[in-house]
Amino acid sequence: MTTTTLDAVTSKDGTTISYRRLGSGPGLVLLHGAMQTGHSNIELAQALAGDFTCYVPDRRGRGRSGPYGLDYGVEREVEDLDALLDATGAPYAMGVSSGAIIALRTALLRPALRKAVLFEPPLDLGGTYPADWLPRFDREIAAGRIPAALVTGMRATRLGPPFLNVMPRALLELLIARMLKSQDKTADDGEPTFGELAPTLHYDAQVVAETAGDLDAYRSVRAEVLLLGGTRSPAHLRSALTALERVLPRARRVALKGLDHSATSNAAHRGHPERVAPEIRRFLA
Repeated sequence: MTTTTLDAVTSKDGTTISYRRLGSGPGLVLLHGAMQTGHSNIELAQALAGDFTCYVPDRRGRGRSGPYGLDYGVEREVEDLDALLDATGAPYAMGVSSGAIIALRTALLRPALRKAVLFEPPLDLGGTYPADWLPRFDREIAAGRIPAALVTGMRATRLGPPFLNVMPRALLELLIARMLKSQDKTADDGEPTFGELAPTLHYDAQVVAETAGDLDAYRSVRAEVLLLGGTRSPAHLRSALTALERVLPRARRVALKGLDHSATSNAAHRGHPERVAPEIRRFLA
């Protein structure tokens, strides 16, 4: 079994960013996406640990890391990743979903990052992700109506299964409430549940909104980039990869046949890390 150790780094604004370290070899930071913590991609890190030293952080506001802070924005997230790359000397980074946007922004601002792997970043291309749902979401969170907020967020971000858009809202809220209650009983010790992570959707939406319209800026990214996505993922995520493929100077794209947006997750959450890892290993090698 791969030995995992816990450590932490201090970001530019003083926020503590906790991370797990496992494996040996060149350093690779694995940055999780929405409704996740570092643990959500730990099986992917374990699959890569024979060739790389994997650093798996909890993004700020989640897991063991410090709070978002009053001045939260994508700039803070980039500073967090930058601090971890500085502390570890890792030459590689991988981001999943909203984490892929952060990894891409870091590659834009950090020429020393040699290679980056981007798994389905939800780029806002011409209004792909309107943010008009956030006031309702915030009201539902403030009222403690977590199932309702999750329905609002999942429908707006279009990252859930298609049936979410056709099922009556009241029934969907009931099903999610039952799922949350079941997860409360079975969740890993010390790991946040979906109910606890629900408020974090607001901040992932902020990352997407702040970077809308920035596509052309990525022409100056110097790092080699692997664009990863599943053939069963939503069309808007595949379109974002196509757009990046056109502007990034040193990009390679791989489509994972039969997989979807959950591909990098642990097996218990419908992930297939054993199929994702070889593509990452091949690219970084």
